[in-house]
Order: sequence, then C-alpha cells, then structure tokens
Amino acid sequence: MSAKNRRLGFLAVLVAVFTVLFIVNRRQKPAAETASLILINGKIVTVEDRFPTASWIALAGDRIAAVGTDAKGFRRHVGDGTRIIDLGGALAVPGLIESHGHFLGLGESLTVLDLTKARTWDDIVALAAEAARATKPGQWIFGRGWHQDKWDRVPVPNVEGLPLHDALSKATPDNPVLLEHASGHSSLANAKAMALSGITAATADPAGGKIVRDAAGRPTGAFLETAAGLIRYEEAGGATPEEEAAKMRRLVELASRECLARGVTTFHDAGSAFATVDLYKKMAAEGALPVRLYVLLNAGSQALAERGPAYRMIGEAGNHLTVRGVKRLIDGALGAHGAWLLEPYDDLPSSTGLNTESIEEMRATARFAIENGFQLATHSIGDRGNRETLDIYEEAFRAHPDKTDLRWRIEHAQHLDAADIPRFAGLGIIPAMQPIHCTSDGPWVPKRIGPARTAAGAYVWRKLMDAGSVIPLGTDVPVERIDPMANFYAAVSRRLKDGTAFYPDQRMTREEALRGYTINGAYAAFETGLKGSLAPGKLADITVLSRDILTCPEEEIPGTEVLYTIVGGRVLYQR
Repeated sequence: MSAKNRRLGFLAVLVAVFTVLFIVNRRQKPAAETASLILINGKIVTVEDRFPTASWIALAGDRIAAVGTDAKGFRRHVGDGTRIIDLGGALAVPGLIESHGHFLGLGESLTVLDLTKARTWDDIVALAAEAARATKPGQWIFGRGWHQDKWDRVPVPNVEGLPLHDALSKATPDNPVLLEHASGHSSLANAKAMALSGITAATADPAGGKIVRDAAGRPTGAFLETAAGLIRYEEAGGATPEEEAAKMRRLVELASRECLARGVTTFHDAGSAFATVDLYKKMAAEGALPVRLYVLLNAGSQALAERGPAYRMIGEAGNHLTVRGVKRLIDGALGAHGAWLLEPYDDLPSSTGLNTESIEEMRATARFAIENGFQLATHSIGDRGNRETLDIYEEAFRAHPDKTDLRWRIEHAQHLDAADIPRFAGLGIIPAMQPIHCTSDGPWVPKRIGPARTAAGAYVWRKLMDAGSVIPLGTDVPVERIDPMANFYAAVSRRLKDGTAFYPDQRMTREEALRGYTINGAYAAFETGLKGSLAPGKLADITVLSRDILTCPEEEIPGTEVLYTIVGGRVLYQR
C-alpha cells in the first residue's frame, strides 16, 4: 500500500472515530430544556454563593430550568412558544417573601377608613363623621391605622394619652364605630358600639386586656389588647353564609393583588383561624390563590389538640399552601403599653405591660407543637415577653431531645434584654423582624422605655446577627404598608422621617437585607429547597425591580418600583 493510500486510510478511520464519538456524546448529553419564559439582558442576583449573578434565566413550567452568564447561552432554551423578556438592565431577584403579615388583614385594610394620615384626634372624628353621612343608620363603620404618638398634639380631654369617646359619639350617633390602632393591639369605640356590646362601667377587664376608664370608672371608649374583643360587631340581621364567604374571598383577592403589585410572591400569614385555612385550601385548589401562603394557625392549645393535626399540610396545590406552624401572643404592643416588660414603662410607671396568654397555656401550646411536628411562632415584643418565650421554648426542647432543627420563631423580638440576645442563636430560634417598625416607632420608643433600654436592646438586628441569628424580614402588614422597598430602606438606613438614624450601628448591609427578604424567609419556613434563591430546579418565583437596590444611592431605594412579579413561571404583575 502506498504512503498516500495509508494516509487516506488513516484519515478515514479518524473521521469514523470522531463520528462515533459525536453520536455517542449527543446521545449521552440531553438537549437543553425548552423554556416557556426567558429573562435576558438584566442583572440577575441569585442569592446563590456558587453563581451570585447572571445575565439571563430560563423558566420551564413552574421551575427554573437554567441560569447563565454567557450573553447568548439562553438561545439553546428557545423553542416554539418561548416568551422572551428583555429586562433592559433591570434587577431581578428571587421572589420576595413577606415573612410576617396578616393576609386577610391586608385585604380588610383596603376596605376600611385609612387613619394612618390623621394628625389629630379631631381629624379622625371628622373622617368617621364623613363616613357616617354616607352609611345607613345602624351599619358599622370600621377604621384602622391611628397612633396617638404620631398625632401633632395630645387630645383634650384624655386618659393615659388616649381620647374620650364623647366627640366621636356625638359625630356618629346612629352608627356603631370601631377604630383599630395601627398596631392592631387596641381600639377606640363610640357609645353606640359599646351599647350594642353591652359594655358598661360594671364590665370587668378580661385577662390580658384593659378597658381604659375615666376618674368615675366609666369606659372612655379605649380598649387595650384582649379587651378589644369585648366589642361585638355583628351587623343587624347578620350576614348569610354565602355573603360571608363572598366577603372573605374578596379580601383574599384584594390581598393577593396588593402583594403581587409589591413584588411579594410568598406570604407568611401570622395567625389564621381554621375556617380561614379552609377558604385558602378551597381557593388554592381552584387556582384562585396566586400568592404562595405559609400559614401559622391561631388557636388555643385545646382546639389545636382536637383539630390541629388534620390541618397540617405542606405544598398543597402546586406549593401554593403550606400549614405547619402555630402562632400565639404572649404580650401586646409597645405603642399601647401592652408589651410585657421586666421593668415599668418610663411614661407609665404603674405598668409593666400585659401578659396576654398565660404561661401554662403557652407551655401547653409548645407541647402540642413539638409533639405534632408544628413550628411554634410567638408574638413577643417586650423584654420580659421575649425572656418568658425563650424559657418556654428551652423547656420544651430539653423535654424532647430527639426533636431537632425545629426552627421555632419569635415574631417581632423588638425589645430584648442583653442577656437574652445570644440565646436566640444558641437555641436555634429565629427572630422574625420588621425593620419598618424600627423607623416608624423610633421617635417615641425612648419615651416608652427610656434611652438606656432603647440603646441596649431595641431592634438590635446587628447584635442578633453577630450572635449567629438568621433574621427573616416582613412588614407586619396591615400594621405597616406591605412595601418591601420602604422596609428594605429601613433595614439598611434606620433613618427616621427627620433624617436622623436610629442607632445606626444596628443597620443591615444591603446584601443582608436582601437575604432577609429571600433565602432567610425560605429558611424560616423550611423551604430553602424550593425558593429563596434562583437556581435550576427551584420554583420560578422572581421579582424584577426598576433600580439596583444593592448599588443605587441609598435615598433612591424607597422610590424603586416593581416591574414584574413572576410566580411559578407566570407573569402575574407587570407595571
């Protein structure tokens, strides 16, 4: 065989070998998954340490198919019907998680009088009078959002800084009126509402609550903590079950719409009744629950023992509904002098606040939770409320050493004694916090508890994180607006309305605040395998923002807008 023929033969063999290798490689390497939606030309922050940023992300069905940094890599995921959105440099982050709010409360807040902008008691009386003119006699008038410490002046007359009902009752003689405090922990009622509820000077204070009274012992119309439950507000004749169901569905729809417009894809509903969960489950099964809910049941220990286990559910309706937690309240709110303190209030020395649920009842709830696979989340605001809750948790953990990775939560954890700060991480307890409370309450907090206690333990995010705590963030809506950008700004600036910073050494970095709104919220709900970061295989929940909140000037953060809210690969909100 000539040399030429040998070379040709060798080349033929070489071509055959490469052909075989190519065919084998094609068979072993599956074709790229075709995407239903691809986002390109953006800054995509994944909250994944392995690949922190990307320029495109491909979604297939309700999951993330691929994330890439190569400018043209997304093309291999394009097929018939693929929608491509050019982000034009906008910021895409994991779907925002509201880690503490009240879902029906959000919907309801959109249907009642908004009292948040009132500057005086007279303003509120005027709003109620205007509503009464447009309301049939006998119908209830509701409002929410007043805060006496945010008024321009103290009402006259007053008891403990709270107005008497006389002016309100005179302006609304034919309609019962109930006006809820911004915190949700106290209410103001007019004479008609008190009469319909049978409240007189002889009515006793309930456990964990207080009827504010004048010097003669008459109710002033202010009801603190559990005492607000004495006001019975059934409409005359009552609503039919069908009307009540329609009303509740409407509240869910309103809340869902508001969440999506704010970029919130998952909502931790901090305390819902069994009947509310029934509604959520029905709507989720119908595909009528666009926002993913992580629900904490609100019920007493006996009711939980009887009904609770049947309500535990994880990932119902395509991961739109999970119920695996219990919410209780051990104290009230600082604004209403209801937070349970170790020492008396500076501005009310006769009081250390209110214990709204007995220690024995809290222990019984803890036993139920740990024995039935429920996460326990306790509203604790004052330093004593937090200490008692930590003690109850620690006692339950010691009694059940086989139970691990429980991720029990303390909701708010606003005012802590220095000795209790390291106990959170030491016990594996999650402080679920709301930065916007810090900047909203900051102007009057030192008046309540004094500068020393404020400096040592008020909204001490940095101290908790330095001790090893994982902090998920929320707004406590409707106590505050469900506005993630305002909340994010509060976390990183701690700036008050007057421009001063409230103990700025406790600020979060922007990266920490983003984690608080994403992966930390997922961690607090045992959902890091599903959400909280943008990685292949996770749920395709994404929020697209108009500004890069990680790098833009700090003062521009609050004005950042939501451009797209994507849940399960579907664009459910587009600006």
